[in-house]
Amino acid sequence: MTVADDELAAWLRLLETPGIGRQRARRLLLAFGGPREIFEASPAAWREVLDGHKVSEALAQAPEGHDTLVARTAQWLQQPGCHLLVLGDPQYPAAWMELTDPPLVLHARGRLELLGIGALAVVGSRHPTPQGADNAFQFSAALSQAGMVVVSGLAQGIDGAAHEGALSGPSGTIAIVGTGLDRVYPRQHHALAGRIATEGLIVSEHVLGTPPLSPHFPQRNRLVAGLGRGTLVVEAALQSGSLITARLAMESNREVFAIPGSIHSPQVKGCHQLIKSGAKLVETTQDILEELHWGTSTPVSAGQKPTGSSTAAVQARLDDTPEDPLLEAMGWTPVTLDALQARTGLPTSELNHRLLELELDSQVVRLPGPLFRRQACA
Repeated sequence: MTVADDELAAWLRLLETPGIGRQRARRLLLAFGGPREIFEASPAAWREVLDGHKVSEALAQAPEGHDTLVARTAQWLQQPGCHLLVLGDPQYPAAWMELTDPPLVLHARGRLELLGIGALAVVGSRHPTPQGADNAFQFSAALSQAGMVVVSGLAQGIDGAAHEGALSGPSGTIAIVGTGLDRVYPRQHHALAGRIATEGLIVSEHVLGTPPLSPHFPQRNRLVAGLGRGTLVVEAALQSGSLITARLAMESNREVFAIPGSIHSPQVKGCHQLIKSGAKLVETTQDILEELHWGTSTPVSAGQKPTGSSTAAVQARLDDTPEDPLLEAMGWTPVTLDALQARTGLPTSELNHRLLELELDSQVVRLPGPLFRRQACA
């Protein structure tokens, strides 16, 4: 959207005025018709609309740093692919208009047309098992290949793997973030965010310069859940924030899907809880596409072998974890020696030696096949 300087200034002032918030801002917009008209009205008119609330006094003067923010935003909008959508704009996502507290202003960078394509949210743990990360990548790649946009929150773990997988297909991905679009959080996703801004779309309801504050991420989750036709939870513990996203999806009458896993793995207990609560158990992408009545696709199962790019991403995550990398690579499902070697890159002799150590330590059991499985704690 192209906005005049005075209109941009009025929207940002309304957005940043302390104590106003989205609900009071909508009341003011309904009463006066637009942000410029709000600030042209009298303090008495503001008090009447806001039932005499003292917060109306804050409207009398622009917030600190307002002029700097307006100039910074105007300059940002001159960059290729940068957009500003306001409530009521024709390109504003209709799905978010249905929310009880839709964003007033959206900053977006990338392919704005993706907001009008059928989407599915893919979410999960920030610290997934290698199998969980692979599932997120493969399912997202297949959904993108089937013509569906993958929506996620650019967080570590499942979110990042989902974005990477979706970018490998033609439909791409939308990242909804909890910071200003001039910042990237987490920092290790800087390159991924750059790819999404070019090949997909990044969206934020926060003004430029907004840091990653804790309250912003639950707010972001409502947008992740509200944009897609459903939400797929790949891997989640019982206390995972992904369950909040799933609950928000259910409350918005969206479909919720969950990938099951080993009963011994704490990383999938949240998924199992969702399935008990009515989420659809999925083993392939076809389960999702059929439930949503969405075209056809080559099914991708939860156990499909990862691609090279997915394996590299998994290895990077293993390097950061304090847990034994081999146990992390093993996950909680039986795995072959060849698969473990592909996941870890360890020489066969070293891998066999480590497996024997873990077996003697009762952390791994050897199964016929030969297969190896992580031993659950008592």
